[in-house]
Parts: sequence; C-alpha cells; structure tokens
Amino acid sequence: MTTIGMRELSGDTVDLQAHYEAMQDDLYDGVTAAVVEGTRQALAWGQAPVDILARGLVAGMDIVGKDFGDGILFVPEVLRAANAMKAAMEILRPLLTQTGAPKAGIAVIGTVKGDIHDIGKNLVAMMWEGAGFEVHNLGNNVDADKFIAAIREHHANLLGMSALLTTTMPYMATVIERLHQEGLRDHVKVLVGGAPLNAAFAEDIGADRYCKDAAEGVAAARALIRRET
Repeated sequence: MTTIGMRELSGDTVDLQAHYEAMQDDLYDGVTAAVVEGTRQALAWGQAPVDILARGLVAGMDIVGKDFGDGILFVPEVLRAANAMKAAMEILRPLLTQTGAPKAGIAVIGTVKGDIHDIGKNLVAMMWEGAGFEVHNLGNNVDADKFIAAIREHHANLLGMSALLTTTMPYMATVIERLHQEGLRDHVKVLVGGAPLNAAFAEDIGADRYCKDAAEGVAAARALIRRET
C-alpha cells in the first residue's frame, strides 16, 4: 500500500473517493504522517470534519478491525493504526466539537480496581474512538466511585471494564451493582473483557456483553447503542 503524499488539484476537480481510500490504506499501514497529511489536505479542500472522520478514519479502522478479528492483523499492527488515527483525531476533535457533529455514543472505559493491566483496554478505547465514539479512558485501578462520577459527568451511555486477574474480576459485579443503586443501569450498556473472562461470567454479573477482543468490542458497542436509538 502506498502513502498519499500531496495530491494536486486539477482545476476544480478532486478525486475525493481515491483520497479517502488512500487515507484508509495509510491508516491500515499505520503511517501516521501520511494520515495526518491526508486529514489536513481534506480540510484544505473544504471537506467537513465529520466526512473526513467517517470516510477516511472510521472506514479505515473498520477494515483494521475486521482483519484483526479474522487473524490477519495482530496487536502491534492494530496499535500502529490506532495511533495514526489518534494523531488525525487531534486535528479533527476540536472541529467536530465546534460543528456539533453526531457521535456514535459516549463511552467510559477503565481497568477495574486492583488491576493495573491496560494494553488491551487501551486498544479497545482507541478502536472505539476510531469507530466514532467519544471515549473517556480512566486508566487502570479504577474504583466504582470513579466509574460512576465519569458516567455522570460525561452523560455516558456505554461502560467498558477490563480485568486480567481472576482476583479482580468480581469487582466488575460491584460496579454494576453501584450502577443499579445510582439509578444509572438502565441508561448505560456494560461491556466487559479480559483474558480470564467469558460470556457466562458476563451474564452472571449482569453485563450486557462479553467481548473477547477489540474488534468484537467495537461490533458489540455499535449494536447495543444502535438498539437504543
């Protein structure tokens, strides 16, 4: 796959589809400089930030997510793509805020109290942002109070919790119980993930979905939020 470089205007005609496809290719390859340049070029051509997000970044991350789920790409490649997307989002995010562009949803995500593992959780957070969600990543060792406060502050409708230790898994149930106590559970979809988890555990603690990887996390988030709208 090739990087886009600077694309020359030909009169008043610009092949935008080719430009966005080149952005997707560069995102897939994790070429940050090219993705950033493609974003700036599209803005210079007068493209709406929401269109650049949808046609260049989200479309590209969809391909990355599919190939990750199919075992074609692995975590290092996905992280490179996500970092390229993140760099482009630094340019687009303030513009999207100014224009009031619609979001796929508002997510809060964190590794639960007692657990400091966050590589997988960070990957999910970046993939969610690449899918058009507003994401608030609380980091690791997050207690129930912090989850609740962030959900209230950001009016989140999606919560992602991660655990890599069997000893910290039960704390997910504590957070979900707090959601019920605070009257928030009906307004927030809960996704859980991590190496020791499975679908049966997620069902037992009252989560909406168990996600085995970041690609499944994106698909589940989209499906659950879409069902609510």
